[in-house]
Amino acid sequence: MSRIGKKPVAVPANVKVALSGCAVTVEGPLGKLQYEHRPEVSVAFDEAARRLVVSRRGDERAARAFHGLTRALLANMVEGVTKGYRKSLEIVGVGYSAKLQGQVLVLNIGFAHPVVMPIPEGLKVELPSATQVVIKGADKQLVGEFAAEVRAVRKPEPYQGKGIRYSGEVVRRKAGKAFAGTAST
Repeated sequence: MSRIGKKPVAVPANVKVALSGCAVTVEGPLGKLQYEHRPEVSVAFDEAARRLVVSRRGDERAARAFHGLTRALLANMVEGVTKGYRKSLEIVGVGYSAKLQGQVLVLNIGFAHPVVMPIPEGLKVELPSATQVVIKGADKQLVGEFAAEVRAVRKPEPYQGKGIRYSGEVVRRKAGKAFAGTAST
């Protein structure tokens, strides 16, 4: 039996949970999220104990796999509508910067033209400085996906370290051509 799937998801008092068929809707102070689970598992909400319980309908491989997955996704939804998720990015490079223009993120990162990225609905983007981007939202998958798309525009390169990286990400640096010339021929 799945260790993750067996654990019930605690639901805070300020969060509303609605079940209809395979659809689970979670609504809290930071937003409303919906998830449609697979028919191999079933979800029940215990109103008195304020917890979501996921159980599987069989013992097949697919049912065991979706048991833990469904519980983890529901836990992420509950945490997202109460606390929210955030990803921080750093822009490293001379002249590299970011600007917000309405619901559009504009990146100047060494290309001949600025890169324009529309911000998906449900996300907030903040710029504490011109070289820092903070992405916030209730949906963990949406926050992570948009952060990965922004990073993919200019990944950090290993020779000078220029590019867009996650805050705290360590980029392994390479020595480059100058280092190779020290060997005797």
